[in-house]
Amino acid sequence: MINFLLDVETIAVIFGFICVYLTVKENIWCWPTGIVNIICFIILFTNSRLYGQVFLQVVFFILSIYGWYQWLHGGKDGGRLNVSRLNTRQIVFYSGFTVVFTLLVGFGLHRFAGEEVGYLDAFITGLSLVAQYLMAKKKLESWLGWITVDVLSIGMFAYKGLYKTSLLYVAFLILATKGFFEWKKNYRPEPA
Repeated sequence: MINFLLDVETIAVIFGFICVYLTVKENIWCWPTGIVNIICFIILFTNSRLYGQVFLQVVFFILSIYGWYQWLHGGKDGGRLNVSRLNTRQIVFYSGFTVVFTLLVGFGLHRFAGEEVGYLDAFITGLSLVAQYLMAKKKLESWLGWITVDVLSIGMFAYKGLYKTSLLYVAFLILATKGFFEWKKNYRPEPA
């Protein structure tokens, strides 16, 4: 069983890296490669008792299909979606969602699932949901969410002994930083 999990982790790492690299480049193939990564992580996180991360991967699967469609048809007149920005009201809403999600889910993961890093897992999960949704909508701020998630995930996965996954999140951190600056260059405000 251990060898199988190590192989699943390796496949997840490879496809995760490819997915984020393609996302930085705004390449539509980021979505199907991400789906392979998600399936592998569902298996890995289930066996590692990171239930918040399992839930997150299931939602990522749904959001990946949504993002794939949005990137192809979510733009003006059903065309390609361009990079855009959040307004202040949206920032407050998504920040509030993350805080409430963390408190409620963190309590459940810690108290009922016995997860020793329940609140951290819940925060990473909540912020990841927001960042993934914003990524599907091609919002520049999605990268700031991913940078925060990556920093926290490096430590959490290392603590749980998932060293390859932790190293993947180091690579994700580098790619997310690059993605923020590349998407910022590509951002063109809509005319008023």
